[in-house]
Amino acid sequence: MERGDIFLSAKEAKRVFVMEQVLSGKLTVRQAAQLLGLSERQVKRLKGGMQKEGVAFLAHKNRGRKPSHAVPKSVCDKVIQLAQNEYRNASCEHMAELLAQYQDIVLSARTVRRILTKAGVHNPHSHKTARRRRSRDRMPKEGLLVQCDASPFDWLEGRGPKMSLHGAIDDATGKILGLYFRLQEDTMGYLHVLWQVLNNHGVPHSLYSDRHTIFFSPKTDKLSIEEELAGKKVPLTQFGRALDELGIIHIPARSPQAKGRVERLWGTLQHRLVIELRLAGISTLEEANALLPEFIARFNARFATEPADPEPAFRPAPSPQELMQIICLKEERKASNGSTISYGGRSYQLIDSRGIVALLRPRSKVVVLTHLDGSLSALYQDRLFALKFFCPPSIANTEQELGQSKPQPKTPHGTKKPAPDHPWRRTPRLSAKRVLEPIDYYLLDKLKQQF
Repeated sequence: MERGDIFLSAKEAKRVFVMEQVLSGKLTVRQAAQLLGLSERQVKRLKGGMQKEGVAFLAHKNRGRKPSHAVPKSVCDKVIQLAQNEYRNASCEHMAELLAQYQDIVLSARTVRRILTKAGVHNPHSHKTARRRRSRDRMPKEGLLVQCDASPFDWLEGRGPKMSLHGAIDDATGKILGLYFRLQEDTMGYLHVLWQVLNNHGVPHSLYSDRHTIFFSPKTDKLSIEEELAGKKVPLTQFGRALDELGIIHIPARSPQAKGRVERLWGTLQHRLVIELRLAGISTLEEANALLPEFIARFNARFATEPADPEPAFRPAPSPQELMQIICLKEERKASNGSTISYGGRSYQLIDSRGIVALLRPRSKVVVLTHLDGSLSALYQDRLFALKFFCPPSIANTEQELGQSKPQPKTPHGTKKPAPDHPWRRTPRLSAKRVLEPIDYYLLDKLKQQF
């Protein structure tokens, strides 16, 4: 029997051979049914069809027809165009999510991979054989262990400054608990992340980090007398002090592999978050931080897992007022004789809630708090005070205010020499060598008010 230009699969070729034997009388219908795994009725149907149409009857009728659920060419072209431009370097899984979110194109990751492979578009996220590593089971409860780290990277792809992303991830669920951008890895970045963890989830049982000097002081053998009397074993950094006040156990990691969960998070974010920042057109640090809450919510909904024990281990966080005095930078200062303190090269007075300047005992200890928003306050005798910049007038200005009510304007050609009987010359001069204390300025102001 002549087959012509009909191309058959191996299964169809076997059917042709067996049915030809049936038509020639070499096999019975029952024998053919046993060989082909069909019913006798089906074999009789095939026999009748071959007698009428020939071998073409055995070919599948959908051969050569485009499936009704095939992806349209316009959609394929759109996927290829996006993969080479806006969605470049995205994995097929991430690209499928982006297509559904921004383009209203619903495709599976496998379909995206098939389209790109057929078009010859290389995807950097090739599947590799997993290396065998010694694994550690996840913590059974959410909040038992939080891993913390930072990743310096060109997150804005040259559109803005290079930044460091500070983050914290829960060991039990893989949830991102906090993210915050800073120009470089620093204490403030980690304090912002800790604030997010406390506000959104609560106080974790323990925190796992590397041994960076932000977390652990390198001067472990240099304890002050106050620290020894307080029972401190090692001096605490600003971040370590905050954890100590919150009752969080701080565990140092001996290698990057030990905190592998947060290290793998950076690999994921350096692809996913970079693309999200690119699509949003973000080019500044402030805009990048504003995007993070929405990104965290979508990331956790996509990747978070359920813990073995559904009961969380987070403890309730302190009140916002208490957190404000914990999540900050604390530095000690000594009060001067004029009830002021010096901080950052400037003098400040302590103002209570009624707006009254606090009187400080000379040489008494004042703790200056630098809050997350950059504002300053102070703790004195366990009371919180606002800080007001204090700028004492110069000695020359004080002399001028005491000697004349109206300052003489300068002439266009220089300063006019005062007359011998000028009031300025009759004013007793203050010794240039004397340094006025703040209390002197206070008394001078009182004298001016009376006279």
